[in-house]
Amino acid sequence: MLVGILCALGAGLMWGLVFIAPLLLSDYPGIALSFGRYIAFGLIAIVPVLWDRRRITKLRKHDWLVAAKLSLVGNLLYYAALASAIQLADAPLPAMIIGTLPVVIASAANLSLGEHPEAICWSRLLPSLCVIALGLFFVNLGELTHLDGHRSRGDYALGAIIALIALAAWTWYPITNARHLKENPQIASSTWATAQGLVTLPMALAGYLLYGICNAITQANFAFPLGTRPMYFVGLMLVIGLCASWLGTLLWNRASQYLPTTLTGQLIVFETLAALLYAFIVRGTAPEATVLIGAGLLFSGVLLGMRVFAQVRQTT
Repeated sequence: MLVGILCALGAGLMWGLVFIAPLLLSDYPGIALSFGRYIAFGLIAIVPVLWDRRRITKLRKHDWLVAAKLSLVGNLLYYAALASAIQLADAPLPAMIIGTLPVVIASAANLSLGEHPEAICWSRLLPSLCVIALGLFFVNLGELTHLDGHRSRGDYALGAIIALIALAAWTWYPITNARHLKENPQIASSTWATAQGLVTLPMALAGYLLYGICNAITQANFAFPLGTRPMYFVGLMLVIGLCASWLGTLLWNRASQYLPTTLTGQLIVFETLAALLYAFIVRGTAPEATVLIGAGLLFSGVLLGMRVFAQVRQTT
């Protein structure tokens, strides 16, 4: 259980990087950032194949189909929606919506389990979820003060709607991913991360090429294919492709194998906390009192949830 929690923490620290990339490349469309990140992920995933070829070739057709679905929804759709929402509505509002993931995923996972032995009685699960929800409220109360006010109401509304699409995509991804790994324990977490990268590459390349054609037809401002800051764009895409995509997926896969899905859903909170930390580093400011109170409540909620699952394991 400790190893699984540490893996989830590592994944959260890696995934937090994706929230600041749209701010560092604010002049790049969200869809370009999404395709760029996952082209980098796919290219990086080719390297592990050299030493993991035997296990990769043992994956069945069904495994590759599931990996493709996960990559399309949890990778390309999720990040394109998140990056676009951040650029439309500034970072705090989408972060507030995406920040509800720990509660939404844990609740959805518990509902999907039905009578499964991993399902937790709602009376035992709700206290930790309520504490996490309260923590998210305080965190976002402080973050909403950072809205720049330069966007129109329409931009904020559209950004919020697109952020809800990202929320739905990332609610589906970890539950489906964890279910497949638990049903197929012979698949190593690193092999599964590499497989997702490999199936992502052709989809990302095709999508980016199509985007380039549309960009040329509509005569959009984006300087396809690498924009106005090509070296910075390529470097940042490689960093988040390696850290947030391949390594983050590997660590999350391992956490999903070791921990109940309802608990891993709550541990998504590490991504929210990491995103906040990186945002304050980029801004060069200290967090407000409300953010610190919220962060403390988030940690308390996670600890409470971990205690519940530890007690359940001891009694089963």
